Amino acid sequence: MREYSVPSNYSVDDSASVAAMVFSHAESYPDTVMFQRRVGGEWTDVTAAEFAVQVTAVAKGLMASGVQKGDRVGLLSATRYEWELIDFAIWTAGAVTVPIYETSSADQVQWILSDSAAVGIVCENAKHRAMLNTIEAECPDLAHTWQIEGTEAHVLEGSGSAAVEALTQAGAGITDDELHARRREVVADDMATLIYTSGTTGRPKGCILTHRNLLAESDSATSVFAKLMHPGQRTLLFLPLAHVFARVIAVASFEKRVVLGHTADVKNLVNDLGVFKPDFVLSVPRVFEKVYNTARQKAHSGGSLKGKIFEAADATAVAYSEAQYTGGPSLALTVRHAVFDKLVYAKLKAALGGRCNAAIVGGAPLGARLGHFFSGVGVPVYEGYGLTETTAALTANGPGAQKMGTVGRPIPGCAVRVAEDEEILATGDVVFSGYWHNEQATKDTFVDGWFRTGDLGSLDSDGYLTITGRKKELIVTAGGKNVAPAVLEDKLRQHPLISQCMVVGDQKPFIGALITIDPEAFPDWLKAHGKPADTDVASLVEDVQLLADIEGAVTNANKAVSHAEAIKKFRILPVDFTEDTGELTPTLKLKRNVVAKSFATDIESIYTT
Repeated sequence: MREYSVPSNYSVDDSASVAAMVFSHAESYPDTVMFQRRVGGEWTDVTAAEFAVQVTAVAKGLMASGVQKGDRVGLLSATRYEWELIDFAIWTAGAVTVPIYETSSADQVQWILSDSAAVGIVCENAKHRAMLNTIEAECPDLAHTWQIEGTEAHVLEGSGSAAVEALTQAGAGITDDELHARRREVVADDMATLIYTSGTTGRPKGCILTHRNLLAESDSATSVFAKLMHPGQRTLLFLPLAHVFARVIAVASFEKRVVLGHTADVKNLVNDLGVFKPDFVLSVPRVFEKVYNTARQKAHSGGSLKGKIFEAADATAVAYSEAQYTGGPSLALTVRHAVFDKLVYAKLKAALGGRCNAAIVGGAPLGARLGHFFSGVGVPVYEGYGLTETTAALTANGPGAQKMGTVGRPIPGCAVRVAEDEEILATGDVVFSGYWHNEQATKDTFVDGWFRTGDLGSLDSDGYLTITGRKKELIVTAGGKNVAPAVLEDKLRQHPLISQCMVVGDQKPFIGALITIDPEAFPDWLKAHGKPADTDVASLVEDVQLLADIEGAVTNANKAVSHAEAIKKFRILPVDFTEDTGELTPTLKLKRNVVAKSFATDIESIYTT
């Protein structure tokens, strides 16, 4: 058993709350720009003083509506400025935010609202409001519904105005003294948010995160990323704020007075990045995999010369990054790097806005080679690891303390232990207190005071953690071989033609895989192989050329594992896995149980044909 801890470099006062920073910033830095929000297509400044006034007004409205200290209030919306405003207002009113993904189904929303006994919910638009109308009878505690986007068809409780205006009007009779007296009743160990897990299996469980959890995570994160997160820096959030990863970075950025922008329009993300020009971004690895694969595919589709230039630039970027760990690059490598910086790397950096000098990623493994590539390009990607139950990051790489292929060392104030069965255990101020109204699940997830993550990993002598798989996702073949699917799946997704994949083989004689084709890369593949542009994937699942290309990707992935763990057969699926069709969570994690059920016939065909 190996263990590694990093001493705390912060202290969370027992009387502290997240909401307090809104008012301390307004007092100390009233004219500092804290946000830029999009109004009429333009990015408009919001200062610390202006934000405090808006938070105060909305919080008063919640109090006037009967929201009490400790009450749960749902927040169903895509990432936007109002999300943050309402979140801080809920905390200021002494209540608890229950975030809900804006893509959630009616059944999921009903479960979360009823299980949490939420007394109110703020939804984003008319579509959400109409959905809430169908389930509110099954949510007996739900007394109020507010809608961020006002419409003629769905007015807000008779006012016809947007949620912020409606709450502002409702709270006009509440005094500042009354509000701040309520706010000061909240202490560090009070619940701040109740976050329901994505529910890859069974009903989601509510994770109780306290103000201490959030403040400890914020202090640790800003310590690790001190060179990125400081006053005057800028970041554009585009991941769902309903996920703890984006939420914590938002809180930490606010604490350090990083200028925050928001967008949920992923289709126009490149344009938004170009206008906003962030200094760093927050993302999941799949976004960087897509950036790399798209750039590579575009280069090769432009002719053999452009393809050769990209491959040379790729190799140079990786070599340049690797050299930083072995005494520095040679003169020849430095010259090559400078040439490719103008030919290739500058274009990739421009796609991130031109000023972006780093990225923080989590949610899934990135892979050492891709990490070296982006570092060599000039945008180091700092990979971390955590769960909702650990208030996001438990470990993290950071400037000056990074090992490619690992998820970093424990953040300050945390300890990580790898048990005899390789399960990762954790303790520290960021670890949650338990599951909402689920004593058995809480008891089952702790052992001698250590949180059982359910993930498998290894710690090196310097304390850097490497994730090797998910304990519950371990595949045990009929021959008794334990196989962690993540290793193979991560390698397969690096191929530009592959969108998603799932390794199978539990209680089967060998390992197989379901593979989907990337819809963005597919048109170029059709053109390169002389096939009609309107050909769909479904008609080519048995195509010799397509099978050969995927076979190459499988062969490459198999190099990372033993012969007994290698994929022996695979099946190309006619459709992709998506969030809309239910196979992926909002953070693009695979719902294995859903895929296994939906594609049971395809899995069986691997072993019967």
